[in-house]
Amino acid sequence: MSTALVSHPDTLLHVMDGLHPESPARITAIMDALAEHRLLDKLQRHEAPQATDEALLRVHDAAYIKHIRSIAPRAGIVRLDPDTAMGPMSLSACLHASGAVIKAVDLVMQKQVTNAFCCVRPPGHHAGRARAAGFCIFNHIAAGVAYALASYKLKRIAVLDIDVHHGDGTEDIFRNDPRVMLCSTFQHPFYPHSGADTRLDHIVNVPLPAESDGAAFREAFLLRFEPALQRFQPQMVFISAGFDAHANDPLAQLMLKGEDYHWITQFAMRIAEQHADNRIVSLLEGGYHLPSLAESATIHVRTLAGL
Repeated sequence: MSTALVSHPDTLLHVMDGLHPESPARITAIMDALAEHRLLDKLQRHEAPQATDEALLRVHDAAYIKHIRSIAPRAGIVRLDPDTAMGPMSLSACLHASGAVIKAVDLVMQKQVTNAFCCVRPPGHHAGRARAAGFCIFNHIAAGVAYALASYKLKRIAVLDIDVHHGDGTEDIFRNDPRVMLCSTFQHPFYPHSGADTRLDHIVNVPLPAESDGAAFREAFLLRFEPALQRFQPQMVFISAGFDAHANDPLAQLMLKGEDYHWITQFAMRIAEQHADNRIVSLLEGGYHLPSLAESATIHVRTLAGL
Protein backbone atom coordinates (compact mmCIF):
# COMPACT_ATOMS: atom_id res chain seq x y z
CA MET A 1 0.00 0.00 0.00
CA SER A 2 1.32 3.45 -0.90
CA THR A 3 -0.13 6.87 -0.15
CA ALA A 4 0.53 10.17 -1.88
CA LEU A 5 0.67 13.52 -0.10
CA VAL A 6 -0.21 16.27 -2.57
CA SER A 7 0.40 19.89 -1.61
CA HIS A 8 1.68 23.24 -2.87
CA PRO A 9 3.41 26.13 -1.06
CA ASP A 10 1.02 28.71 -2.55
CA THR A 11 -1.80 27.29 -0.45
CA LEU A 12 0.04 28.76 2.55
CA LEU A 13 -0.14 32.25 1.02
CA HIS A 14 -3.92 32.60 0.88
CA VAL A 15 -5.01 34.99 3.64
CA MET A 16 -8.36 36.61 4.41
CA ASP A 17 -7.50 38.63 7.53
CA GLY A 18 -5.23 38.25 10.49
CA LEU A 19 -7.77 36.66 12.83
CA HIS A 20 -9.56 34.35 10.40
CA PRO A 21 -9.73 30.74 11.64
CA GLU A 22 -9.09 29.40 8.10
CA SER A 23 -5.42 30.34 8.25
CA PRO A 24 -2.12 29.07 6.81
CA ALA A 25 -1.31 27.70 10.26
CA ARG A 26 -3.70 24.83 9.51
CA ILE A 27 -1.40 23.44 6.84
CA THR A 28 1.71 24.08 8.93
CA ALA A 29 0.20 22.22 11.90
CA ILE A 30 -0.58 19.16 9.80
CA MET A 31 2.78 19.06 8.04
CA ASP A 32 4.65 19.54 11.33
CA ALA A 33 2.69 16.67 12.89
CA LEU A 34 3.37 14.38 9.93
CA ALA A 35 7.07 15.21 10.26
CA GLU A 36 7.05 14.70 14.03
CA HIS A 37 5.51 11.26 13.58
CA ARG A 38 8.07 10.43 10.87
CA LEU A 39 5.41 9.88 8.25
CA LEU A 40 6.67 12.21 5.53
CA ASP A 41 9.37 9.80 4.41
CA LYS A 42 6.78 7.04 4.12
CA LEU A 43 4.56 9.01 1.73
CA GLN A 44 4.98 9.85 -1.95
CA ARG A 45 5.29 13.64 -2.04
CA HIS A 46 3.82 15.47 -5.02
CA GLU A 47 3.44 19.16 -5.83
CA ALA A 48 0.01 20.15 -7.09
CA PRO A 49 -0.36 21.78 -10.52
CA GLN A 50 -2.90 24.52 -11.15
CA ALA A 51 -6.31 23.35 -12.29
CA THR A 52 -7.19 24.40 -15.81
CA ASP A 53 -10.30 26.31 -16.76
CA GLU A 54 -11.41 23.16 -18.58
CA ALA A 55 -11.38 21.29 -15.27
CA LEU A 56 -13.18 24.07 -13.40
CA LEU A 57 -15.83 24.45 -16.10
CA ARG A 58 -17.03 20.92 -15.43
CA VAL A 59 -18.31 22.08 -12.04
CA HIS A 60 -18.54 25.89 -12.14
CA ASP A 61 -20.31 28.30 -14.47
CA ALA A 62 -18.07 30.13 -16.94
CA ALA A 63 -19.36 33.51 -15.74
CA TYR A 64 -18.48 32.62 -12.14
CA ILE A 65 -14.91 31.58 -13.01
CA LYS A 66 -14.49 34.78 -15.04
CA HIS A 67 -15.81 36.83 -12.12
CA ILE A 68 -13.39 35.26 -9.63
CA ARG A 69 -10.46 35.87 -11.96
CA SER A 70 -11.55 39.46 -12.56
CA ILE A 71 -11.83 40.44 -8.89
CA ALA A 72 -8.70 38.64 -7.64
CA PRO A 73 -6.76 41.52 -6.03
CA ARG A 74 -3.15 42.45 -6.66
CA ALA A 75 -3.08 43.97 -3.17
CA GLY A 76 -5.40 44.09 -0.22
CA ILE A 77 -8.48 41.98 0.44
CA VAL A 78 -11.64 41.51 -1.64
CA ARG A 79 -14.60 40.09 0.28
CA LEU A 80 -16.89 37.59 -1.48
CA ASP A 81 -19.29 37.07 1.43
CA PRO A 82 -19.14 37.73 5.18
CA ASP A 83 -16.98 34.61 5.71
CA THR A 84 -14.96 34.43 2.50
CA ALA A 85 -12.36 36.75 1.01
CA MET A 86 -9.47 36.80 -1.44
CA GLY A 87 -6.00 38.24 -1.07
CA PRO A 88 -3.24 38.59 -3.69
CA MET A 89 -2.32 34.87 -3.61
CA SER A 90 -5.80 33.43 -3.08
CA LEU A 91 -6.49 32.67 -6.74
CA SER A 92 -3.24 30.75 -7.07
CA ALA A 93 -3.96 28.85 -3.84
CA CYS A 94 -7.44 27.89 -5.06
CA LEU A 95 -6.19 26.76 -8.47
CA HIS A 96 -3.48 24.62 -6.86
CA ALA A 97 -5.96 23.17 -4.37
CA SER A 98 -8.27 22.04 -7.17
CA GLY A 99 -5.23 20.89 -9.12
CA ALA A 100 -4.11 18.79 -6.14
CA VAL A 101 -7.26 16.67 -6.31
CA ILE A 102 -6.89 16.24 -10.07
CA LYS A 103 -3.25 15.24 -9.63
CA ALA A 104 -4.30 12.76 -6.93
CA VAL A 105 -6.88 11.23 -9.27
CA ASP A 106 -4.19 10.62 -11.87
CA LEU A 107 -1.84 9.08 -9.32
CA VAL A 108 -4.50 6.71 -8.01
CA MET A 109 -6.10 5.81 -11.33
CA GLN A 110 -2.72 5.16 -12.93
CA LYS A 111 -1.78 2.92 -9.96
CA GLN A 112 1.22 5.00 -8.96
CA VAL A 113 -0.25 4.99 -5.44
CA THR A 114 -3.11 3.23 -3.68
CA ASN A 115 -4.64 6.40 -2.27
CA ALA A 116 -3.85 10.08 -1.72
CA PHE A 117 -4.36 12.92 0.75
CA CYS A 118 -4.44 16.50 -0.54
CA CYS A 119 -3.11 18.81 2.17
CA VAL A 120 -4.22 22.12 0.67
CA ARG A 121 -6.44 25.11 1.42
CA PRO A 122 -8.78 26.95 1.28
CA PRO A 123 -11.48 24.30 1.66
CA GLY A 124 -13.99 23.85 -1.14
CA HIS A 125 -17.15 21.92 -0.29
CA HIS A 126 -19.37 24.99 0.25
CA ALA A 127 -18.54 26.44 -3.18
CA GLY A 128 -21.49 25.85 -5.49
CA ARG A 129 -21.72 26.00 -9.24
CA ALA A 130 -21.93 29.80 -9.25
CA ARG A 131 -21.15 31.00 -5.73
CA ALA A 132 -18.48 31.23 -3.07
CA ALA A 133 -19.45 30.54 0.54
CA GLY A 134 -18.14 29.42 3.90
CA PHE A 135 -14.40 30.03 3.27
CA CYS A 136 -14.71 28.22 -0.11
CA ILE A 137 -14.17 29.70 -3.60
CA PHE A 138 -13.77 26.70 -5.94
CA ASN A 139 -15.09 23.23 -5.15
CA HIS A 140 -11.91 21.14 -5.31
CA ILE A 141 -13.44 17.75 -4.55
CA ALA A 142 -16.10 18.31 -7.22
CA ALA A 143 -13.44 19.24 -9.76
CA GLY A 144 -11.60 16.00 -9.01
CA VAL A 145 -14.75 13.89 -9.21
CA ALA A 146 -15.78 15.45 -12.52
CA TYR A 147 -12.25 14.94 -13.86
CA ALA A 148 -12.32 11.25 -12.91
CA LEU A 149 -15.70 10.81 -14.59
CA ALA A 150 -14.55 12.54 -17.77
CA SER A 151 -10.98 11.28 -18.07
CA TYR A 152 -11.26 7.71 -16.79
CA LYS A 153 -14.82 6.92 -17.90
CA LEU A 154 -15.93 5.95 -14.42
CA LYS A 155 -19.66 5.51 -13.97
CA ARG A 156 -20.05 5.61 -10.19
CA ILE A 157 -18.13 7.73 -7.69
CA ALA A 158 -18.88 8.19 -3.98
CA VAL A 159 -18.04 11.26 -1.92
CA LEU A 160 -17.94 10.87 1.87
CA ASP A 161 -18.21 14.34 3.42
CA ILE A 162 -17.27 14.11 7.10
CA ASP A 163 -16.99 17.85 7.73
CA VAL A 164 -19.14 19.22 10.56
CA HIS A 165 -20.93 21.40 7.99
CA HIS A 166 -23.18 20.07 5.22
CA GLY A 167 -21.40 19.80 1.87
CA ASP A 168 -23.96 22.05 0.23
CA GLY A 169 -21.76 23.13 -2.65
CA THR A 170 -20.98 19.54 -3.59
CA GLU A 171 -24.68 18.72 -3.39
CA ASP A 172 -25.51 21.71 -5.59
CA ILE A 173 -23.04 20.60 -8.26
CA PHE A 174 -24.02 16.91 -8.35
CA ARG A 175 -27.69 17.17 -7.40
CA ASN A 176 -28.77 16.10 -10.90
CA ASP A 177 -25.92 13.65 -11.56
CA PRO A 178 -26.76 10.13 -10.34
CA ARG A 179 -23.22 8.98 -11.20
CA VAL A 180 -22.09 10.68 -7.96
CA MET A 181 -23.30 9.53 -4.55
CA LEU A 182 -22.78 12.12 -1.81
CA CYS A 183 -22.88 10.86 1.78
CA SER A 184 -22.71 13.82 4.18
CA THR A 185 -22.90 13.92 7.97
CA PHE A 186 -23.23 17.33 9.59
CA GLN A 187 -24.40 19.21 12.64
CA HIS A 188 -27.98 20.46 12.28
CA PRO A 189 -29.43 23.01 12.66
CA PHE A 190 -26.18 24.78 11.80
CA TYR A 191 -24.43 26.56 8.97
CA PRO A 192 -25.17 26.34 6.01
CA HIS A 193 -28.71 25.43 7.17
CA SER A 194 -29.27 22.95 4.36
CA GLY A 195 -29.30 19.24 3.58
CA ALA A 196 -31.77 17.95 6.13
CA ASP A 197 -34.65 17.95 3.66
CA THR A 198 -32.86 16.46 0.65
CA ARG A 199 -34.59 13.31 -0.61
CA LEU A 200 -32.58 11.78 -3.45
CA ASP A 201 -31.34 8.22 -3.90
CA HIS A 202 -27.79 9.38 -4.69
CA ILE A 203 -27.55 12.04 -1.95
CA VAL A 204 -27.62 10.56 1.56
CA ASN A 205 -27.55 13.29 4.19
CA VAL A 206 -27.53 12.54 7.93
CA PRO A 207 -28.10 15.65 10.07
CA LEU A 208 -26.91 15.22 13.66
CA PRO A 209 -27.82 17.33 16.68
CA ALA A 210 -25.20 19.27 18.63
CA GLU A 211 -23.28 17.17 21.15
CA SER A 212 -23.49 14.02 18.97
CA ASP A 213 -20.45 11.82 19.59
CA GLY A 214 -18.51 9.17 17.74
CA ALA A 215 -21.15 6.53 18.42
CA ALA A 216 -23.76 8.64 16.60
CA PHE A 217 -21.37 9.15 13.70
CA ARG A 218 -20.68 5.43 13.44
CA GLU A 219 -24.39 4.66 13.55
CA ALA A 220 -24.96 7.06 10.66
CA PHE A 221 -22.26 5.36 8.61
CA LEU A 222 -23.41 1.83 9.33
CA LEU A 223 -27.17 2.31 9.11
CA ARG A 224 -27.46 4.97 6.42
CA PHE A 225 -24.28 5.18 4.36
CA GLU A 226 -23.23 1.54 4.16
CA PRO A 227 -26.48 0.16 2.67
CA ALA A 228 -26.57 2.96 0.10
CA LEU A 229 -22.91 2.49 -0.83
CA GLN A 230 -23.26 -1.28 -1.10
CA ARG A 231 -26.13 -0.80 -3.56
CA PHE A 232 -24.27 1.91 -5.47
CA GLN A 233 -20.92 0.03 -5.68
CA PRO A 234 -18.66 3.05 -6.27
CA GLN A 235 -15.68 2.66 -8.57
CA MET A 236 -13.78 5.36 -6.66
CA VAL A 237 -14.17 6.95 -3.23
CA PHE A 238 -13.46 10.60 -2.42
CA ILE A 239 -13.37 11.99 1.12
CA SER A 240 -14.12 15.60 2.00
CA ALA A 241 -11.99 15.30 5.11
CA GLY A 242 -13.16 18.01 7.46
CA PHE A 243 -11.86 17.56 11.00
CA ASP A 244 -14.06 20.23 12.59
CA ALA A 245 -16.46 17.68 14.07
CA HIS A 246 -13.74 17.12 16.69
CA ALA A 247 -14.86 17.85 20.25
CA ASN A 248 -12.22 20.59 20.62
CA ASP A 249 -13.13 22.52 17.48
CA PRO A 250 -14.25 26.08 18.31
CA LEU A 251 -16.63 26.48 15.35
CA ALA A 252 -19.05 23.62 16.06
CA GLN A 253 -20.49 21.37 18.74
CA LEU A 254 -20.00 17.75 17.68
CA MET A 255 -17.88 15.50 19.86
CA LEU A 256 -15.60 13.31 17.73
CA LYS A 257 -12.19 12.14 18.93
CA GLY A 258 -9.09 11.03 17.10
CA GLU A 259 -10.07 7.36 17.19
CA ASP A 260 -13.30 8.20 15.37
CA TYR A 261 -11.31 9.50 12.39
CA HIS A 262 -9.38 6.24 12.37
CA TRP A 263 -12.68 4.33 12.26
CA ILE A 264 -14.15 6.57 9.52
CA THR A 265 -11.03 6.19 7.39
CA GLN A 266 -11.14 2.41 7.81
CA PHE A 267 -14.81 2.46 6.77
CA ALA A 268 -13.93 4.33 3.57
CA MET A 269 -11.06 1.93 2.89
CA ARG A 270 -13.33 -1.06 3.33
CA ILE A 271 -15.85 0.30 0.83
CA ALA A 272 -13.03 1.09 -1.59
CA GLU A 273 -11.55 -2.38 -1.19
CA GLN A 274 -14.90 -4.04 -1.87
CA HIS A 275 -15.90 -2.01 -4.91
CA ALA A 276 -13.22 0.43 -6.07
CA ASP A 277 -9.90 -1.45 -6.27
CA ASN A 278 -8.87 0.48 -3.10
CA ARG A 279 -8.99 3.83 -4.93
CA ILE A 280 -9.38 6.76 -2.49
CA VAL A 281 -8.66 10.47 -2.86
CA SER A 282 -9.02 12.54 0.31
CA LEU A 283 -9.02 16.33 0.58
CA LEU A 284 -8.63 18.56 3.62
CA GLU A 285 -11.76 20.60 4.29
CA GLY A 286 -12.42 22.12 7.75
CA GLY A 287 -10.73 21.82 11.14
CA TYR A 288 -9.80 24.87 13.20
CA HIS A 289 -8.42 23.74 16.55
CA LEU A 290 -4.83 23.33 15.45
CA PRO A 291 -3.66 20.58 17.84
CA SER A 292 -6.79 18.49 17.21
CA LEU A 293 -6.61 19.15 13.47
CA ALA A 294 -2.99 18.00 13.40
CA GLU A 295 -3.75 14.89 15.46
CA SER A 296 -6.83 13.94 13.44
CA ALA A 297 -5.22 14.50 10.04
CA THR A 298 -2.18 12.49 11.12
CA ILE A 299 -4.41 9.60 12.19
CA HIS A 300 -6.27 9.83 8.87
CA VAL A 301 -3.07 9.77 6.81
CA ARG A 302 -1.45 7.02 8.88
CA THR A 303 -4.57 4.87 8.43
CA LEU A 304 -4.68 5.50 4.68
CA ALA A 305 -1.04 4.45 4.48
CA GLY A 306 -1.62 1.28 6.50
CA LEU A 307 0.94 2.32 9.12
